[in-house]
Amino acid sequence: MKVTMTSDMLASANTPAGGHCYRSIRGIVLACFVVSVALSAKATIAQSADQAADSQAIAAIVNDQIISSYDLEQRVRLVMVSSGIPNTPENVSRIRGQVLRALVDEYLQTQEARRLNVKVEEAELSSALERIAQRSNMTVAQIEQFLLDGGISKSTLEAQIAADIAWQRVVQQQFGGMVTVGQNEIDEVLRRLEEEADQPRYLVSEILITFDGPAHAEEIAAGTQRLVEQMREGAPFEAVARQFSQSASAANGGDIGWVHASQLPAGVSDVVANMQTGMISDPIRTVNGFYIVHVRAMQTGIGGDPMRDQYSLMQVVLPLTPDAEPAAVARRAREAEEFRSQVTSCEDAPALIRKYLSGTSSPPQQVIAGNLEPRIRQALANVPVGRATVPLRSDRGVEMLVICGHRPTQGQMPTREQIDDTLYEQQLSMMGRRHLRDLRRDAVVVYR
Repeated sequence: MKVTMTSDMLASANTPAGGHCYRSIRGIVLACFVVSVALSAKATIAQSADQAADSQAIAAIVNDQIISSYDLEQRVRLVMVSSGIPNTPENVSRIRGQVLRALVDEYLQTQEARRLNVKVEEAELSSALERIAQRSNMTVAQIEQFLLDGGISKSTLEAQIAADIAWQRVVQQQFGGMVTVGQNEIDEVLRRLEEEADQPRYLVSEILITFDGPAHAEEIAAGTQRLVEQMREGAPFEAVARQFSQSASAANGGDIGWVHASQLPAGVSDVVANMQTGMISDPIRTVNGFYIVHVRAMQTGIGGDPMRDQYSLMQVVLPLTPDAEPAAVARRAREAEEFRSQVTSCEDAPALIRKYLSGTSSPPQQVIAGNLEPRIRQALANVPVGRATVPLRSDRGVEMLVICGHRPTQGQMPTREQIDDTLYEQQLSMMGRRHLRDLRRDAVVVYR
């Protein structure tokens, strides 16, 4: 497969659409905590001038705790940047209500954590930020600067992280001991998988947004449809799932792995069975929520899971500054294509890349496909061993991966322990959603 990336394509690739990532390969993944919004100095000054006034305005009151307009605007900016949704006035207006509802839920969660004396220590926040930075191929200082450049307070990100940690702890503490998975449940799953061994399987990602009643459902439906439109226009599904999904899979960007249609909720299974690879569904209404599903791949039978394929990858870089002149970008594009046409093995790659000014290579690293960011997995698709991927633009320059080795996984049935873990997480997540629904019903929430 030959894919040519022109200088125009390289230039456009330098404006990524992704958000912060919670999984990546060690030292290979290209920076994915990326800027999708650029604020001018004039706009930043104007925002600073309005900040004091915004901080006094009230967006909502949650059990006597105020969400200020400034808090809301900060979270909207964070969501826009990290979900990859273009920062236009129209998009901001469309998602503001959904972000406010999510913020109200977050306040309810933190209030419940406080009631149960569940605390998140400063060291835990620091560790979480370090993990985000490492997996994004950045430093904490770079993330802080990124937030500053976007007019986002570091405390806004920290509050979101702290609320997530605290709520997970609340749910585990309150309901973990109540969840039991019987051996008969595991037997039933295994029996169904064996019966459907020759049926199609789908590699699916999901977004779940719940509602409390018919009136709430109407409001949620409109916002969910807007999310679908944004993703179909290019916003990364994984980033949107991390920000908006209320499913346990949100932390993995909505990824639920390979499933048969029968393993999906009623109503969702019929839709998935009629979808094609790469499609994103319209919102699918179920009893208590709306699902959005993304079918990333499909196959017949148990087969090997491509997400578990093992790769040996060498990273090569042609340095280029982010603000490089078009002529320099065009030159690097030609050099990248020349390198790709010549390289045939990882033994040859270091000497070949050094032919170009400041070209570098790294030692091969062993990685699992599921730990790669989606755009990296896509770049690796159908590239044979010894050849290089399509060039990708990053802050470092033009980067490619040379495939030194590839070992596909063999198809196999999941173990009883894996099924047990999956069923446990599903039940615990359901209890957490029910508890949050109860908190909403008992709360006094006033929107301004």
